[in-house]
Amino acid sequence: MISVTLSQLTDILNGEQQGADITLDAVTTDTRKLTPGCLFVALKGERFDAHDFADQAKAGGAGALLVSRPLDIDLPQLIVKDTRLAFGELAAWVRQQVPARVVALTGSSGKTSVKEMTAAILSQCGNTLYTAGNLNNDIGVPMTLLRLTPEYDYAVIELGANHQGEIAWTVSLTRPEAALVNNLAAAHLEGFGSLAGVAKAKGEIFSGLPENGIAIMNADNNDWLNWQSVIGSRKVWRFSPNAANSDFTATNIHVTSHGTEFTLQTPTGSVDVLLPLPGRHNIANALAAAALSMSVGATLDAIKAGLANLKAVPGRLFPIQLAENQLLLDDSYNANVGSMTAAVQVLAEMPGYRVLVVGDMAELGAESEACHVQVGEAAKAAGIDRVLSVGKQSHAISTASGVGEHFADKTALIARIKSLIAEQQVITILVKGSRSAAMEEVVRALQENGTC
Repeated sequence: MISVTLSQLTDILNGEQQGADITLDAVTTDTRKLTPGCLFVALKGERFDAHDFADQAKAGGAGALLVSRPLDIDLPQLIVKDTRLAFGELAAWVRQQVPARVVALTGSSGKTSVKEMTAAILSQCGNTLYTAGNLNNDIGVPMTLLRLTPEYDYAVIELGANHQGEIAWTVSLTRPEAALVNNLAAAHLEGFGSLAGVAKAKGEIFSGLPENGIAIMNADNNDWLNWQSVIGSRKVWRFSPNAANSDFTATNIHVTSHGTEFTLQTPTGSVDVLLPLPGRHNIANALAAAALSMSVGATLDAIKAGLANLKAVPGRLFPIQLAENQLLLDDSYNANVGSMTAAVQVLAEMPGYRVLVVGDMAELGAESEACHVQVGEAAKAAGIDRVLSVGKQSHAISTASGVGEHFADKTALIARIKSLIAEQQVITILVKGSRSAAMEEVVRALQENGTC
């Protein structure tokens, strides 16, 4: 973080200072990540109150505290009404002090892929900061913004949400030059209620754009009728590998088991791209990243080089060669209807006997069964050879697929996968489920045991 004094913070956050004035250049909300002289932010949630850990923060080397009530502890303190809001306001202030060109993105699926692609492209152009992991909520976004320093030329900020208003808040802190919604799908329906609720929440990202900002959206999958009132007169770019009316599209597409080749068509020209990631859906992700990067000046050469240097991320269609002719695709990080059906299409283009291994999709509320059935029907239409499921909801996927088997636990599931590996000369297995399904346990078991 850029250096700031406690007295400056008092003015910035409209708080009350107690104790000596010191200079701070680091902030944390976690007592496990304290650095000497840092500011410890005492967040408060429904099940925790970090004010209780102030003594631990002092012992760990914190130089000052950001609190919502005075504490009887010998450390300089800045007292504010709400530490969560103040944390965000501090991040917004840091964002305004640096010259970096900032872009933001959200979507129901593919956010991390687009973020990684965009960062890879912009890293060809200059020093680039981007969201680490999945730090995309109302705490994670400020954490990322606080990492900004004058040395950065670009920043790629991922915004997520599980309730209305969350993205409106985080984009107001981020203040991007361009904002992108990658797609819309049934995800976090317990928080949003419906797909219309998802669309409304994702569209909040456009409210943070300046008047000369660029709104970027999927030409095949958007909520233009409702978003246009938020976007107003701002420039709009659309991307799609299919739509003729797109500003960014792909031609001459060639898909292999290890990646894709295509010609990227943009408003400023075209370039041949080699994308070393499996899956036709990653073409759309690459188009999104190209648009987001070009919005802040990336050239066609930078786009080509950045995309060519990509590497698969564990848990996100990560290829693992178990043995010759035995490919495991680890897509276990998370799942919703959109990403599940995209995974089905990836598997459909793979060699040999194709096995889809699924856990539950979470947070779908009353639509849960219908959403699971939809994935099973997609697997059936794609001609997947076998669908294996485990969990309370995923039996609907295996049943609807017409080629399914459901298992009471992962031990039985793993044993069945191993038997299929032994039976088939060439096999591709794709493992996927929501975070709560912990399907990485299946991946680890298959890796540890090989073909057995």
